[in-house]
Amino acid sequence: MAKAAKNTICIWYDKDAEAAANFYASIFPDTSVHAVFHAPGDYPSGHKGDVLTVDFTVCGVRCIGLNGGPAFKHTEAFSMQIATDDQEETDRYWNAIVGNGGQTSECGWCRDKWGINWQITPRTLTDALTAGGGEAARAFAAMMTMQKIDVAKIDAARRG
Repeated sequence: MAKAAKNTICIWYDKDAEAAANFYASIFPDTSVHAVFHAPGDYPSGHKGDVLTVDFTVCGVRCIGLNGGPAFKHTEAFSMQIATDDQEETDRYWNAIVGNGGQTSECGWCRDKWGINWQITPRTLTDALTAGGGEAARAFAAMMTMQKIDVAKIDAARRG
């Protein structure tokens, strides 16, 4: 068995960590489910034999999904940010998340049906913000009018 990662993101799910991990593996590159662990005994929100944790990777980042029950809810204080190279890739990830019971939000953010927040962020937007000055200000102003990021509009704003 491979040695556990030094740092792993633990994501709390009500009860569907395995379904969420499998969904992520179906849409994102470098994403897979490594192992599913079943509870050795009853616990506050489940029973012996239920899926307790799922070891998975999302775009190269190691995660543990914990089926902890409904006690805690997700907020935008935590999100997964996925860098995209073009509109096609942006659309593919956004549409997969939103089209599978998720919700749209503002400025490239959306939420999956399990409550996890995602930022689907084209690299052109990040590059514009890194450039600073007028280019960053124009790209930022354009982004503030969007839900899903429109790469062509960001590129146009960058050019002025």
